[in-house]
Amino acid sequence: MATSDRVLAYLGSTKNIVGSGLAIGGLVLHFVGLAGSLWPIVVGGLYGVGALLAPPDRVRLTISHAEVETKQLRADLDALVSKVSGARFPEDVVARVEALAGILRDILARAEALTSSPDQLHVVSQAIRDYLPTSLEAYANLPRSYALTRRGERERSAHEELISQLDLLDKGLSTIADAVYKGDEQALRDQGRFLRDRFGGSQLDL
Repeated sequence: MATSDRVLAYLGSTKNIVGSGLAIGGLVLHFVGLAGSLWPIVVGGLYGVGALLAPPDRVRLTISHAEVETKQLRADLDALVSKVSGARFPEDVVARVEALAGILRDILARAEALTSSPDQLHVVSQAIRDYLPTSLEAYANLPRSYALTRRGERERSAHEELISQLDLLDKGLSTIADAVYKGDEQALRDQGRFLRDRFGGSQLDL
């Protein structure tokens, strides 16, 4: 495993999350004047205590279907985004596509959450392989001047229609991302309850 992968793995580990939570608690003590002049040591010590007391992440040797699928989806997404440039699309379209790609990458980084929600995985897959490329392809095949011109007072231009579709995708994918993040938050709450049950009061109270 590359060094960067090890760093990313640790940043998302239970030990780092709990240690960071206790360190934040130390900063709170400093800000209210309870940590004294040695607050950096207090903060560092609390982080170390949290990292040491947190249970290790579960060892997983099997590769789930979601992990295999998300890896290929990331490759498909990167290939799609690389084709969306200012030469073919207006800047506001490129910006929206990049924003959508960011949301999708965040979701795909949480393969385990998608494993327990095949419906969400299906929507993400369709967004990358069907919904998004179909909308972009239909627009790209139009002459630029035609795409930017309205055909009537109440009729959208092709550009406006594409923006509307991208906004709809953003709304739908943001809902999925929120559901995934809530799962991460619940994991932190569960860890907080574990620490309180075992060691008493904690600054991790949520």
